Amino acid sequence: MTQTQLDDLVHVGSGADAAWWRSAVIYQIYPRSWADGNGDGIGDLPGITSRLPYLRDLGVDAVWLSPFYVSPQADAGYDVADYRDVDPIFGTLVDADTLLATAHDLGLKIMVDLVPNHSSDEHPWFKAALAAGPGSPEREHYVFRDGLGPNGDLPPNNWLCVFGGAAWTRVSSEAGSGDTKGQWYLHLFDPKQPDFNWDNPKVRDEFEDVLKFWLDRGVDGFRVDVANALIKAAGLPDWDEPLHILGDAVGVPHDHHGKKPPMWDQDGVHEVYLAWRRILNSYNPIDAEGYSSDSDRILCAEAWVESPERLSRYVRQDEMHQAFNFEFLQAQWRAGDLRDAVTKSLAAADSVGAPTTWVLSNHDVVRHASRLGLPVGPKRPNGIGIDDPQPDAALGLRRARAATALMLALPGSSYLYQGEELGLPDSTDMPDEFRQDPTWARSGHTERGRDGCRVPMPWEGDRPSYGFGPSDRTWLPQPASYRALAVDRQVDVEGSTLELYRALLAARRENGLGTGSLSLLEGYSRDVVALVNESAAGTRVVVITNLGAEPVAVPPGTTMLVSSGPLTLSGTVPTDTTVWLTAQP
Repeated sequence: MTQTQLDDLVHVGSGADAAWWRSAVIYQIYPRSWADGNGDGIGDLPGITSRLPYLRDLGVDAVWLSPFYVSPQADAGYDVADYRDVDPIFGTLVDADTLLATAHDLGLKIMVDLVPNHSSDEHPWFKAALAAGPGSPEREHYVFRDGLGPNGDLPPNNWLCVFGGAAWTRVSSEAGSGDTKGQWYLHLFDPKQPDFNWDNPKVRDEFEDVLKFWLDRGVDGFRVDVANALIKAAGLPDWDEPLHILGDAVGVPHDHHGKKPPMWDQDGVHEVYLAWRRILNSYNPIDAEGYSSDSDRILCAEAWVESPERLSRYVRQDEMHQAFNFEFLQAQWRAGDLRDAVTKSLAAADSVGAPTTWVLSNHDVVRHASRLGLPVGPKRPNGIGIDDPQPDAALGLRRARAATALMLALPGSSYLYQGEELGLPDSTDMPDEFRQDPTWARSGHTERGRDGCRVPMPWEGDRPSYGFGPSDRTWLPQPASYRALAVDRQVDVEGSTLELYRALLAARRENGLGTGSLSLLEGYSRDVVALVNESAAGTRVVVITNLGAEPVAVPPGTTMLVSSGPLTLSGTVPTDTTVWLTAQP
């Protein structure tokens, strides 16, 4: 293979001495579902701590924990009643400190979820707002408005809730009066999740203090929930276009006739993150003697926006460090779509000097082992139920392994969702009576929601709850297919998905792929994604993902490094397979 076979570079590497977060592989733990320490059927912080050596051995760099704060659990912890304490179902602040110390001793960094768009309706501020009544300073913490119509019986505007139904709920009565017709409050998600008023300086001060509280306890970063939603357009104008789950996500066909949704991605949100970055920089004193970027504390945005260019605004050098690349997650299983997602995402991030942050699964989407087993073309479903068209499990797993091998070969940071290293599918045969996602009820039972990707982890195939905890209790039922996919059924088993992930992560680290330079490789059909990742040390790894029907020959002069599946008898790459090959410079 010669240099003339390469297209122009699509990305220049950041170098082997780049900050840890530019190339880190970060593992998401959904605390309710990873490990149960006390047998109540709900995962907890002591359970997580006991299983951290597994993640060290897997080969990840950091862990992101979904919310474990005090919460009535109306939306599985994303309805926070106290941002400075641990909900008793998960443990205590002492347990959180133990988890942090244990992770750091194992060489793992810890990121925590921050939920700034809304609180629980059981948050002390919201209770005070209801008690204080209209026009009070307490109500200015949230978005309260008078209703429309002669008696205020209509919502202040026509916005819809992401989980279904109207985005406004009326207060039943006002403090100090006999009036039973009160104001309305905004909730872009569930009625039990009232939106904060981010135009109020006291809200901004509160969250800056929350950041410092957890930074002082030693956390290494924050994943910021719906980071694109904090600021709403002035006047809260009506919006007549449809709302997609989690916003107007990239990759979802939509036509807003040149208009921007007034509840998402407003320019004013960047003022918030400029202030937050200054706080994190104060914990990362760049000019201090002995400073090392390995100690950087970071911010990662969950921002569902319309283009990579809009996403890049969140990761300018004085704002966040990372932002999830949902364009890649939602790309169809077509080589052209994947190539476009990779090249456009890298170009947008490079324009502001940021890394691209890749992801294929998380707690809000159908797992990619199931999603990729569905027909190519239609929009992905928001959950799959027992009466819905079922994915092809074998096809989905084969494509998921290939997609992950492609993702982990790309420069930048990557996020893994708990259990994907086992090839876990969604629970698509879960009886509907077990569903807890608010989407299911608020959509009128038309969208199953996210429970299928949140089922507790299987650790030991022959134990009750598949080793999730010391009892047979699980807060969501585990599908029978999880027995054969349990950790103990895959450890040291050649060809298992767990061993594939371990091999990919080890090879990624050894060959410096996270900080490498990326080029497209010419000479392949439009059904093939072919890339070369070259490290700062000059190591070159050829990556071929074959999405076509015909097998693909590997370039001469290369040596097999890792393959997502077996090659053909003639040594060619079959369909839905990714290979990594080392090449001479």
